[in-house]
Amino acid sequence: MKKGLISMLILVLIVSCREDNKANLPSVEEVINEEVIDSTKLEAVQEPIVKTIKQLKEELTSKGFQIFDYVDEKTQDTVLMQQYFIAFLKRGPINTQNEEEAALIQKEHLEHLGKMYELGYADISGPFGDDGDIRGITIYNVPTFKMADSLANSDPAVKAGRLEIEIHPWWAAKGFPLR
Repeated sequence: MKKGLISMLILVLIVSCREDNKANLPSVEEVINEEVIDSTKLEAVQEPIVKTIKQLKEELTSKGFQIFDYVDEKTQDTVLMQQYFIAFLKRGPINTQNEEEAALIQKEHLEHLGKMYELGYADISGPFGDDGDIRGITIYNVPTFKMADSLANSDPAVKAGRLEIEIHPWWAAKGFPLR
């Protein structure tokens, strides 16, 4: 029994080490080259494109955005200000939907906000943490009030009357992150 088991093990090893089985595997060089190519692609994607203030100003004004700049007295850096539009999402007049309808409207509302972000129209959205009449905000990165108003009013929750929109122009320094 022991000899049969050892013989079987040797046979399995011989069959698994045959050259035709090895032919299906990539060579070490192919794997290394693939990794080098992949890491090169990854690095190229990660490098940000740095634009000058002049380039940013030209790009934004050509797209219709309102901008101005000033020199920071402390750092002597030129700060580019851009007009955004902040939409306050307020409690709407129609809150009579049943639980199932309300859940569907909320799902569609979140999908709409996600789409606005993915398409580059909205930079940030979120609810407030209290139960007040102002339910949340969205900051639209679009050139005109009319465009921000149209995008905000296309929200399914606004169309259903669960939310109302109040939009204001808002200025912020271009490229400054939230902290």
